[in-house]
Amino acid sequence: MTTSASVPTEPEDAISARGASPDGTVTDRLVDANRLYAAAFADPGMDARPVLHVAVVACMDARLDLHAALGLELGDCHTIRNAGGVVTDDVIRSLTISQRALGTRSVVLIHHTGCGLESLTEEFRHDLEMEVGQRPAWAVEAFRDVEQDVRQSMQRVRTSPFLLHTDDVRGFVFDVTTGLLREIDPA
Repeated sequence: MTTSASVPTEPEDAISARGASPDGTVTDRLVDANRLYAAAFADPGMDARPVLHVAVVACMDARLDLHAALGLELGDCHTIRNAGGVVTDDVIRSLTISQRALGTRSVVLIHHTGCGLESLTEEFRHDLEMEVGQRPAWAVEAFRDVEQDVRQSMQRVRTSPFLLHTDDVRGFVFDVTTGLLREIDPA
């Protein structure tokens, strides 16, 4: 089994049904959409500092529309996304810059139901090594219990020596079928 074969892909006809030309790519469709966006764009005159002084760390899952789900507007927050929404060294790096250089004080962590990381293991790295001949330097950060992983992520943020503000760190699980957040008790 190859790791690339284990990831479902969308049929090309589904992509063209949503707007990509038959001879174009999805990236071409996105670039075309950007031209339309830019034609009506007006510089909002914003600073890189988020208005609400909050950083949101969440999974990259396409079912999570964070701005809509949290009632956020452009400029309200920093958004940091990765597979699983787990707090990795790179997330700590981004949060450190967000806090120390750009003034955020609160951290919101959002995992979700039905996450793909619940079905993976660290064996994924081994499979990659067998396929490409090199073992990835990064951990998969797979988990079986989404609530426990939120707790672990909260703990990683709260104990990081690089972060200035660790008193307002809250974690949630987003239900992909109802759209509701469920807060996770850190203890």
